[in-house]
Amino acid sequence: MKKLLLLVAVAALTVACQQQKAVQADFVRVEDGHFVRDGKPYYYVGTNFWYGAILGSEGQGGDRNRLCRELDDMKALGIDNLRILVGSDGERGVKTKVEPTLQVKPGEYNDTILAGLDYLLMEMGKRNMVAVLYLNNSWEWSGGYGFYLEQAGAGKQPRPDDVGYPAFMEAMSKYASNEKAHQLFYDYVRFILGRTNRYTGVKYCDDPAIMSWQIGNEPRAFSKEALPDFEKWLAEASALIRSLDKNHLISVGSEGAWGCENDFGSYARICADKNIDYCNVHLWPYNWGWAKPDSLTEHLPRACENTKEYIDRHLAICDSLKKPLVMEEFGYPRDGFQFAIGTPTTGRDGYYKYVFSLVADNAAQGGKFAGCNFWGWGGSAQPKHEQWQVGDDYTNDPAQEAQGLNSVFNADTTTLEIVRSACQTIRR
Repeated sequence: MKKLLLLVAVAALTVACQQQKAVQADFVRVEDGHFVRDGKPYYYVGTNFWYGAILGSEGQGGDRNRLCRELDDMKALGIDNLRILVGSDGERGVKTKVEPTLQVKPGEYNDTILAGLDYLLMEMGKRNMVAVLYLNNSWEWSGGYGFYLEQAGAGKQPRPDDVGYPAFMEAMSKYASNEKAHQLFYDYVRFILGRTNRYTGVKYCDDPAIMSWQIGNEPRAFSKEALPDFEKWLAEASALIRSLDKNHLISVGSEGAWGCENDFGSYARICADKNIDYCNVHLWPYNWGWAKPDSLTEHLPRACENTKEYIDRHLAICDSLKKPLVMEEFGYPRDGFQFAIGTPTTGRDGYYKYVFSLVADNAAQGGKFAGCNFWGWGGSAQPKHEQWQVGDDYTNDPAQEAQGLNSVFNADTTTLEIVRSACQTIRR
């Protein structure tokens, strides 16, 4: 009898181990400096879909039918990697800021947005898609730094549309050393990572629909003097996330050296942290002055050349660290700097094709430039105003930017065909 019980126990343990291995195989991992998914190398063309959780809600801004259509459309193109905002912070009714907000005050959450995030992850899981979820933002459009500084007692924080970006960035440079602001953010991290999805019953930390937790969207020091405190904060944040979740990857959300006051040494130190699994860059040829509004097509060769140089400099760091690199934000305006759906995208198409070719080359050669997420998915949205207003469809252009500036809509057939072709090429 004892022998029989022992055999049953061993068999049960074996099954449990096999199930655990099966679950682990579903998570995207980094092995020997490369992404691996389901036991295979994972290279990808993805997109940004920051408003996914809002769209998944049943409150203001929610549209679950549209969400499912958008996910189906992306999946049909071969897109399976979406970079998404967990939620915005602070008061509502503020021009140029995302709403509705998730974190109204520290510890006070909008349950409809939490339900929207749960629903989004459930629907992504059904489609074998994965999410990169960012938790903070250095920019004003979702709260982020400014929200935490205000709640930490630093007073009312300026907004760029009122005071301009230089004054805004000077104010935000105080975040790097504000320990109280950090602690409020850490409380938020603990809350989100400790959640269980109400629809699936799966804990977030056990959900393979999540590829990565990301500390923030384009976290910056905003001054050279703040870099040491900035690096310290990122190290603390990544250590906290790792202590809460052993299954998922962790990334910073960095623009690269551009977001580290052009200090490549700072970027390398941030990426070298043991809790950071892969590296990020963002790239904006128009914002960075590589292409002008009146000559976007003419300046395309220069934009591509500078892009290659920027990626290569960061790839050299990734090679030394044995970590993959993802260009998780990039965009290119429509020809003539137009915004309306149906206007030409010759320059954008050329830029996308070039970036996708770099990922495809790395996939073919086993390189470390492992993926990219274009900014971003507008899908079936029909913008009503150049400046987003409550009640308008969400595009991927946040409220502080012209609607249609960088969004890719269903009507952009040439762009979508380039995306489809790149996804097929990379996965061969």
